[in-house]
Amino acid sequence: MGRKLLLEHINVPGINTYDVYRSKGGYASVEKALKTLTPEEVVEEVKKSGLRGRGGAGFPTGMKWSFLAKPEGVARYLVCNADESEPGTFKDRYLMTYLPHLLIEGMIVGSYALGAKVSYIYVRGEMMPQIRILEKAIAEAKKAGFLGKNILGTGYDLELYVQPGGGAYICGEETALLESLEGKRGNPRIKPPFPAIAGVWGCPTVVNNVESIAAVVPIINEGGEEYAKVGIGRSTGTKLISAGGNINKPGVYEIDLGLPVEEFLYSDEYCGGIANGKRLKAVVAGGSSVPILPANLFLKTINNEPRLMSYESLSDGGFVSGSMMGSGGFIAFDEDQCIVRNTWNFARFYHHESCGQCSPCREGTGWLEKVLHRLENGHGKMSDMDLLVDVSKKIEGNTICPLGDAAAWPVASAIRHFRDEFEWHVTNASEAVTRNYGLAHYADPLPKKEEATT
Repeated sequence: MGRKLLLEHINVPGINTYDVYRSKGGYASVEKALKTLTPEEVVEEVKKSGLRGRGGAGFPTGMKWSFLAKPEGVARYLVCNADESEPGTFKDRYLMTYLPHLLIEGMIVGSYALGAKVSYIYVRGEMMPQIRILEKAIAEAKKAGFLGKNILGTGYDLELYVQPGGGAYICGEETALLESLEGKRGNPRIKPPFPAIAGVWGCPTVVNNVESIAAVVPIINEGGEEYAKVGIGRSTGTKLISAGGNINKPGVYEIDLGLPVEEFLYSDEYCGGIANGKRLKAVVAGGSSVPILPANLFLKTINNEPRLMSYESLSDGGFVSGSMMGSGGFIAFDEDQCIVRNTWNFARFYHHESCGQCSPCREGTGWLEKVLHRLENGHGKMSDMDLLVDVSKKIEGNTICPLGDAAAWPVASAIRHFRDEFEWHVTNASEAVTRNYGLAHYADPLPKKEEATT
């Protein structure tokens, strides 16, 4: 049983209200930080913790905070990226729904550490229930004296606002988010300058994910060094995983980083194995923007060691035989799932969500969708696989923001690992149209559920 640093009280009735949250030790980190620590000491504790950004990039949070410019007389801002739009990812929405005060507490501590007097939570526009929950929780915290003027008599002032987004995936990219926050079209900015120098309204700004900010609370309560004892290597602490697909127990799970992937997938404590007694075919480990892995590569690393749920282990092998932790959107595909159909579905999403600012992404995502569509619908050619790989290479690394990479990686990895299934859609075109899956083919014999831990 792993540590529950974020979800310890998730099942307590009324935990989304201030009174119940406070009775369970809520806002203790605010009292500790504001009354006993300097802002610099808070940043140092986050550095010691080894916390890495939980939104996908995995950049060290404390280091990111330390980059913030502090020019005299210029306002600074902390912005929470709650524009959770990655297909397969829903853990931030879960936190905002059931533990809104945990996020607010983390925002107060983080804002104090950065010297921000005004901070924002930018929430995806479709999440109206969560926006209302957060606004109510902010009002409760302000009434209790944890927001507003002279918090806890320490002389520190902070106003916290919820800003609804426009419902665009691209606004999950931090500079596009800042553009949208300013009331503009959500197009990513060219960097440098980075937000730490010139962010919202040209002022120094830190943008962090919901889970990253929530993790600041146990870090301050327990100390950075204690937090760093959880996890493995440079993957410290716990991680929320949004588990979905063909598993028996979909949901949000908090795991210690370093948990074996087989245990996460097959144990009753977590996913409970593949649904309906099927075999595992493939896994998307960190949301739709990361490379897809066939089951044999997911369950074993290239060194034939058990793969772990950690930043390093999931990426072991690079893009040849590795994937990424990403945002923690874990999707399992059973043996009946069609890789071509699912890859086409991902490509449709990225084509629709491209802001169109960069030609490789604007045109390339359209090509990916069109070619995959014709493969899935019986009009493909053998040359289409090489065409898809070529288009992916022309997108990857040639755009202002990572959306182009996010569109290219799933396609390139799907063809790398499941090329025979793509070819089957060409040689068996009429059959491919009449059924919703292709080959249940595997590179190597795969373990069934009862064999998974051997």
